[in-house]
Amino acid sequence: MVTTGLDNFNRLVLPLIRNKKTGVLCHASSTNREFKHIIDLVYHSESSVLEAIFGPQHGLFGQTQDNMIEWEGYTHHSYRVPVFSLYGKTRKPTSEMLANTEILIVDLQDVGTRPYTYVWTLKHCMEACAVKDIPVIVIDRPNPLGGTKRDGALLKKEFYTFVGGAEIPLCHGMTIGEIALFMNEKEDINCSLTIIKMEGWQRAMTWSDTGLPWILPSPNMPSINTAIVYPGMVLVEAMNISEGRGTTLPFELCGAPFLEINKIIAELNKMKIPGCAFRPHNFIPTFHKFAGEYCNGMQIHVTDNELYEPVYTAACIFKKINKISGSLEFKNPPYEYEDELMPFDILSGDSLLRKAISDEGSLNHERERWKDEISNFNKEFEEYSLYKS
Repeated sequence: MVTTGLDNFNRLVLPLIRNKKTGVLCHASSTNREFKHIIDLVYHSESSVLEAIFGPQHGLFGQTQDNMIEWEGYTHHSYRVPVFSLYGKTRKPTSEMLANTEILIVDLQDVGTRPYTYVWTLKHCMEACAVKDIPVIVIDRPNPLGGTKRDGALLKKEFYTFVGGAEIPLCHGMTIGEIALFMNEKEDINCSLTIIKMEGWQRAMTWSDTGLPWILPSPNMPSINTAIVYPGMVLVEAMNISEGRGTTLPFELCGAPFLEINKIIAELNKMKIPGCAFRPHNFIPTFHKFAGEYCNGMQIHVTDNELYEPVYTAACIFKKINKISGSLEFKNPPYEYEDELMPFDILSGDSLLRKAISDEGSLNHERERWKDEISNFNKEFEEYSLYKS
């Protein structure tokens, strides 16, 4: 059985926060197997004082549905503790926010995809705490995609933004604790960092192997199936097609009113892309792109998770859409607080995939480039790996 650090709160966490004024960065998924939330566990412990609560994108409990919907802080309704937003006027805790905090616990469920912003909120917190000599404790949790699946380009430094702040693959195969260790050294943060490791987790495990409950970590991540396709389909956010927001299957669906979906699927089927199948599924989004409009779309069905390459698969979809419909467009900035770089580039890691999709560039060439980059990354990652294969 897999247990997280929060499942072993009394044994592993309490000794570290005893007699400390404690801050907590968390969200809806920050619970143990008994569905007890970290805020409640810290507040009701007799060993420490809950001094501040910090929340990432989407609000403390996933209240804000869409991207770029900021929220501001308030006072916790039950505990009368300040709740600070790190997705509003600031994305990094200020000195005033940390004034009464002696130690910060971070408990966030990542989904294994680089643009998912929680790890970059963690990075900002580590940077702020390093300045004030505040120790940081990271409660480690499983990567829902497992610890071996990696796909897509490594992020290049010139493309660093709030949707990526370390040179890791798009589908990265790391736990949030491992990312924290990697960033702390590679990004020269050098904060006082402790990782509360999981027990019983191995790299080859997918979410279903853990026995842990799925508590949606953000409003458009309703199931593990969403997380599996997300590393590639998140790129749709930077295009003029719908990623299925406003439906019950975000990221599993994609479409637009102008797509010739049957032709696109027929061409994709000829490619025999490993580990997946495509099915026509039209939809009318209730909000976001094409709200209220009939979209010709498809659903991605993952048939073999081990063979499935989420970024490559998505790239094949985009290439066929561009070839057959001829109306694929890449959105211009701004996007997620970035005003100059192309949104697709900061999501994918550099500009090369966008160029390969736009013209007659080879996706197989891109695929081989990623494999070379990932091979080098795997060697570099070995010293930061916390778990066996």
